[in-house]
Amino acid sequence: MQDVAGSPPSSAHPSDRAHQAHSSGQAHSSGQARAALATDRSPLGEASRWAVDLLTAPAPPAEDAVAARFVPPTPGRTPGDFLVRLREWREQGPFTVEEYEPVAHKAWIVLAGAGGARHTLSLTLDSTGLVRLFTLRPETVIPYVGSWAEVEDALRTPGIRHSVLAARLAPAKPDSPAGPAGPEILHESAAGLSMPTGSAYKLFLLRALLGAVEEGRVSWDDEVVVRPESRSLPTGDMQELPDGTRVSVRETATKMIAISDNTAADLIVELLGRRAVEDSLADAGHHDPALLRPFLTSREFFELGWGDPARLAEWARRDEAGRRALLREIDGPLTVGLSDLGETVHRTGLDWFMDAYDVLRVLDGLRRDSARDTTGTAERILTANPGLPVDRARWSRVYFKAGSSPGVMMYAWLFEDAGGEAWVLVLRQSADEQKTIGDGLFLRGIGRRIAESGLLSAVTR
Repeated sequence: MQDVAGSPPSSAHPSDRAHQAHSSGQAHSSGQARAALATDRSPLGEASRWAVDLLTAPAPPAEDAVAARFVPPTPGRTPGDFLVRLREWREQGPFTVEEYEPVAHKAWIVLAGAGGARHTLSLTLDSTGLVRLFTLRPETVIPYVGSWAEVEDALRTPGIRHSVLAARLAPAKPDSPAGPAGPEILHESAAGLSMPTGSAYKLFLLRALLGAVEEGRVSWDDEVVVRPESRSLPTGDMQELPDGTRVSVRETATKMIAISDNTAADLIVELLGRRAVEDSLADAGHHDPALLRPFLTSREFFELGWGDPARLAEWARRDEAGRRALLREIDGPLTVGLSDLGETVHRTGLDWFMDAYDVLRVLDGLRRDSARDTTGTAERILTANPGLPVDRARWSRVYFKAGSSPGVMMYAWLFEDAGGEAWVLVLRQSADEQKTIGDGLFLRGIGRRIAESGLLSAVTR
């Protein structure tokens, strides 16, 4: 699940070498960054200016002013706790804005502090414009990469398994009875290895939903109902809606992808039925659907992973039928909170497992689904959050999905150029300890470097 455990402290990375490193932000001058921040009239831009002001204003804000801007409960659980942390951060100033990178509902602002030390302010808004995440940490340094060998070198880290897949998607050939040709692989490492991928499962869930809509079994205007039994943990904000709130399938699916809303995803599973989702997995492109059976909801994942330890041990021991019985035992409102999350659980077999080619196939399938959707709803859902700043002169369309859980990080993109040619990039990491893998900014930064480098389009024709 993206951001599901908050943002744990980043660990040092061997790629943070002065001779090859550069910041993860835009290649604009600090003056351009300050101008971009000052003129961004979006809700994210306004919130970003407010966040910078908290660190640079002559005096810290009043507690009630902070409480009004944050999703309750605020970071640190109370406004007072946040203000204590804010005072510590302000002592590292005075700060100047060096880089500003807004993407969908998130912003990353690089600040230069005392002695030239650089920090990254990370800001995440919920769908109402309130601040859900506000952190200040030492800047995550991302090396430039000009070759796939340099990508591999950047990702090679003791204690972390990684996987890379980059491919050009062949266009469909209607006159060929064999159907579309296979993808042209630019680079792969451990791409065929099944790994935990967190919220990547939502791509398969979206394909199942699009199939149901196309067949007329579900309408975008149908509604789901929020109940205590359907509430999960963030990311997302649907878990905060009152009991009985009715939300359209369109809005629910949009939140599931655009802000990786876990409660939204669980409501879609409930709408379609677990068995129907499982029956769709092979057609959606998963090479071994048994790896996703039983198909977990996020609530079940949290309850099993960080609830009663005996149940987690049982999950590791049981076969599919036994696991289904275990899920029936935990049917009910969630009993764990974000503060309970900690140790990794994917080693017990608890996560959503797939290989990188599965991710490629489901993204390619969604692209084809979108082309058939005359309402344009699928396309709006898939392009709502590109995951990085998009150079529209290079990429006319970008699909994006990230996934995380303790010890798991994944980023996947589908890029399409103006000529209709498409490329997929899948980056995955897993580690036995969450602290080893950090908060994902490094892996995302490598993805951005690849997208900007020209490596994706450098294919032998």
